[in-house]
Amino acid sequence: MSAPPHPQPPAKGASHGAGDFSYVGIDAILEQMRRKAMKQGFELNIMIVGQSGLGKSTLMNTLFKSKVSRKSVVSTPEERIPKTIEIKSISHDIEEKGVRMKLTVIDTPGFGDHINNENCWQPIMKFINDQYEQYLQEEININRKKRIPDSRVHCCMYFIPPTGHCLRPLDVEFMSRLSKVVNIVPVIAKADTLTLEERDFFKQTIREGLRANGIDVYPQEEFDEDADDRMINDKIREMIPFAVVGSDQEYQVNGKRLLGRKTKWGTIEVENIAHCEFAYLRDLLIRTHMQNIKDITSSIHYEVYRVRRLNETNAQPNDGMPRYSNIQMCTDQLFKSSRSIS
Repeated sequence: MSAPPHPQPPAKGASHGAGDFSYVGIDAILEQMRRKAMKQGFELNIMIVGQSGLGKSTLMNTLFKSKVSRKSVVSTPEERIPKTIEIKSISHDIEEKGVRMKLTVIDTPGFGDHINNENCWQPIMKFINDQYEQYLQEEININRKKRIPDSRVHCCMYFIPPTGHCLRPLDVEFMSRLSKVVNIVPVIAKADTLTLEERDFFKQTIREGLRANGIDVYPQEEFDEDADDRMINDKIREMIPFAVVGSDQEYQVNGKRLLGRKTKWGTIEVENIAHCEFAYLRDLLIRTHMQNIKDITSSIHYEVYRVRRLNETNAQPNDGMPRYSNIQMCTDQLFKSSRSIS
């Protein structure tokens, strides 16, 4: 009599249902998605806007615990205030525990640094729309790439000076215009210059100013997907704007090495929520809402731009310029529907 055949080893992920006759293995899709995402890596594009001297570069370095800001990488003989707003970006490949991410930091030197800051938001708006246009052109290509490089701005961190009073006309104008095309996260820069009472009053005044001017910053209430999202995001909205302190210097505090700012009366610990709200900002941008920020960029802000461009193209006279065909429009519409947030 021949020996019975050896049983085949279960597929990876099937061990969870061992002995369970009803187990199918649908949950294994999560592991498949994780492996695919680990292979592809991730992209995150953050724009930082605010007048000079507010610690934008330092805060970016603090967020990613690396020298990721433009100033940290590009050495200049002397820092000058440009005559016009310049848009400068620099990319880094970051890896943590096997997860790879391409981080692009877009800086806007010259913003708010002039006597006349009228229309200083326009070059920034143009840059954001240019990235949407670049992505759109890649998307409608007949032989488009399997994975389109994503240079769209996912998040704009807007730095508010710690005046302790209220939003300036420049702040209102910028956020009113840009909140319609990009996710804006406002922060109070160098919050350690304010007392706790001044900080709370300033935050409350800013929130009232945002509501009075109809400025919808991230996370936008209209994009909450369900009651759980709304409960989480309501807590975040109550904290906005985040009062932050940035530092890439380490100090010894009670036997531990911590990021902080050393003063005569002690050390301001950057990641201590009793000292500032940096930890809440970091969690929002990286640990809890990064994918949602990217989803809203793709499915809301980019789609608004895309629909507008399609309408503009269809309205153009037949002047020999390239136009969308009906087939292309139907294909694009199906592609749009497959990516929309349910």
